[in-house]
Amino acid sequence: MAVGDRLSLHSAAGHRIGQRRIGAVLIPPIERIAETGSTNADLLARLASGEHVGEGHWLVADRQTAGRGRLGRGWNDGQGNFMGSTVVHLTAGDPSPATLALVAGVALAKAVAALAPGLGAQLKWPNDLLVDGAKCAGILMERTGNSIVIGIGVNLVAAPELPDRPTATLSDKGASLDRDRFADALAIAMTDALWTWRQEGIGRIIAAWLPQAHRVGTPLRVSEQGIDGVFDGLAPDGALRLRRDGGETMLVHVGDIELRRPLEEGK
Repeated sequence: MAVGDRLSLHSAAGHRIGQRRIGAVLIPPIERIAETGSTNADLLARLASGEHVGEGHWLVADRQTAGRGRLGRGWNDGQGNFMGSTVVHLTAGDPSPATLALVAGVALAKAVAALAPGLGAQLKWPNDLLVDGAKCAGILMERTGNSIVIGIGVNLVAAPELPDRPTATLSDKGASLDRDRFADALAIAMTDALWTWRQEGIGRIIAAWLPQAHRVGTPLRVSEQGIDGVFDGLAPDGALRLRRDGGETMLVHVGDIELRRPLEEGK
């Protein structure tokens, strides 16, 4: 293990949530490989075969030939991008596994903010990171038994073209990030976010997620149902609150969300 800087996310550190805390910390183990089909698929196969993969272990690939996103979408890789997966082993008393998408989102946003301050990246429920309304990163969670594999892809230098949404790279937005340095920062941030999730509960994660997201009042659409409304924050269980035109609020527990207009800079 290497020594790095901690990105503290929990109040036990004596600082407000999300504040960067400098100090020696062991970087979680990061296994780097040149090429694979999918880092998620690799870890799922290892777990299914009975191999022990420690919680917090990361598998990071230089290239992926069969990467994928939510709803079975393809996600082409690009040399120099971050493509990695990690494992969470569920234990008694853990919050709902579905809320790990928020945990990963908080860690992702904190890592980007630490290495590219002022970029203005924003989280979109449940699993995307946007810059100026364009997708720069995504999260994919898959379960096997009592383990959750969390895959994260970040467009550091290359972005796929998607038919239904704009994409961009962090380098397009003025952030030149080294892949390995980003991997270290994300691994540390994920460790801290997971600690917060277990020790302080999902409420603390939601409190960290909301300031990193698009503002309350942003027009949204639930794609599958074609339902429009505006973002009204998150429910205590992590569900998205969608306020409809008539004033009623519906909870979205699973769904693909679209922003209905470009985000305004600085809001």
